[in-house]
Amino acid sequence: ALSFYEKTLRINEKIPLENHSSLATAYNNIGLVYSNMGEYSRALSFYQKVLEIEEKVLPANHPDLATSYNNIGLVYSNMKVYSKALKFYEKAFRIYEKTLPANHPLLGTSYNNIGSVYVHMGERSKALSFYEKAVGIREKTLPANHPDLTASYSDIGCVYYNMGEYSKALSFYEKTLGIKGKIPPENHSSLATAYNNIGLVYSNMREYAKALSFYEKALEIEEKVLPANYTDLATFYNNIGSAYSNMEVYSKTLLFYEKAIEVYEKTLPVNHLLLATSYNNIASVYVYMRDYSKALSFYEKAVGIREKTLPTNHPDLATSYSNIGSVYVHMGEYWKALSFYEKDLGICEKSSCKLS
Repeated sequence: ALSFYEKTLRINEKIPLENHSSLATAYNNIGLVYSNMGEYSRALSFYQKVLEIEEKVLPANHPDLATSYNNIGLVYSNMKVYSKALKFYEKAFRIYEKTLPANHPLLGTSYNNIGSVYVHMGERSKALSFYEKAVGIREKTLPANHPDLTASYSDIGCVYYNMGEYSKALSFYEKTLGIKGKIPPENHSSLATAYNNIGLVYSNMREYAKALSFYEKALEIEEKVLPANYTDLATFYNNIGSAYSNMEVYSKTLLFYEKAIEVYEKTLPVNHLLLATSYNNIASVYVYMRDYSKALSFYEKAVGIREKTLPTNHPDLATSYSNIGSVYVHMGEYWKALSFYEKDLGICEKSSCKLS
């Protein structure tokens, strides 16, 4: 697609009138392709050329301008430059607010875009306010099973989850599930995500049996639709392992943590931090099972990765040293324990981490 759009661009650039709508379209098409390829700085360059033309030839409240502002906002969001993303999303919103009916779906999208930026900026109450405006429009204008409505419920659920308001999060995640559960085919990845989200909420509410039930439903779907070594499968194995750990069923905990690590070892670089977390999880199970030599072996694998990949004062590194020290205490090797506890203390004295 890119090569054809570039040919179109070369033709349009020869047209005498520089501020030509077809030239703007050509720039926009190329920007869209680069955006979909994840080459956001290139996409931004072309979107800015579009905007430069449109701002010269279009009225200030023209809908094409709003589209360009949205495109630039999305690119900045993907580049994690959230202050600029917010600026352009707000420009688009101001046009929509002046030119569209109060419940137009594009206004819902605009509210949602601004909400998503506030999420990334950590301003959850503002994010929630905009997400609620978005869902208010979508509930009035979209079919009950529309994916944008599902996304809105999920977004609001996620904000409540991160605010620690688990009963409210659960309410919105269940709305999501109510929609996704009606969408064929049954074995759909988005349905698995809905089950997993509900599982996470129940886990944080310490209702581990319920959490496990939803994690298992998610896994049942994903095992049917994903390749055996797909990294996302490891996440589901870890969640189930965590539920069993909280229920103190350590043999099953170990089984699922080992499944997760089997996937990670086949799919991730040898020093990936997810591997370190996975080794740490398995070690903690062996501690509960009082198999301290095995626990030590896995804690050492975890700390080996963390020492290579994390800053020397990182809290996770302090945790690893503390974990190893604790195992040595259980093994009666107190001088070795002291050595690792001192490493833990050394990090915590230099940073704001809590002593393990």
